[in-house]
Amino acid sequence: MEKAKKSKSGIPYLHFGMGEPLVLIHGLGEVKEGWQHQYELADRYELIIPDLRGHGECTRFDGISIPNFAADVISLLHELKIENAHILGLSMGGAVAQEIYRQSPSHCRSLILVSTFHFFPEKLKSLLFENRKAKFESVTASGKEAEYLARMALYSWNHDTVEKFNKLFRPKRETFIKSLKTCLEVNNRALLPTIHVPTLIVGGQYDTVLPVWIQACMHKLIPHSEFIILRNTGHLAKLEAKDRFNRLLRKFLDQQKNAG
Repeated sequence: MEKAKKSKSGIPYLHFGMGEPLVLIHGLGEVKEGWQHQYELADRYELIIPDLRGHGECTRFDGISIPNFAADVISLLHELKIENAHILGLSMGGAVAQEIYRQSPSHCRSLILVSTFHFFPEKLKSLLFENRKAKFESVTASGKEAEYLARMALYSWNHDTVEKFNKLFRPKRETFIKSLKTCLEVNNRALLPTIHVPTLIVGGQYDTVLPVWIQACMHKLIPHSEFIILRNTGHLAKLEAKDRFNRLLRKFLDQQKNAG
């Protein structure tokens, strides 16, 4: 198991592998170890896998926001003297990846946006926030948050998959609520048409957290982007269909090497 390091700004991260740099950014309530099924990519890529503020081993709980999450990753790349990298973000991590492009496009060799979002219509914001916040508080009080979140995020509910999910998904109540709120503030409709690096957008066929129509809208807005729907997966294809997911990543990343 790779040992975590800590950046000068207090962000824990994993750093291993050889090749072109690839940043893996986890989603809401997840931890950096949630990418363990993608560690195999270290055979050809230099992996940088941070815990976002307030998540996992990170003890920084101030300034929970998408812009600050992105700034932390950019700062880490500066610290590691990495001029640019492939940036992969899942769910909330996909919003962070988009924000990295906004703040410092030169740091992005390519973008891989998985089961993510770019904007929530105003009418849905309060509905989504209040309903999910109330439900999360209810199941937390009853001690059934893991079961509830697993059933929402996964297509397959077999024991093995749920057990793996419970290890990667470890939300902290206050961070979870603040992070959810900052997600609902994202509006990248004007940003996406300005993205001019190779971009892969991935959706899960049965994702009930962030349905594929959201990623389809993103595909229409990002020039020359590629859009793939992974069949028989929910919100976490990296876990439920890791072999297909990893092959897809390798194919896209190999295309960038050949193009370069």
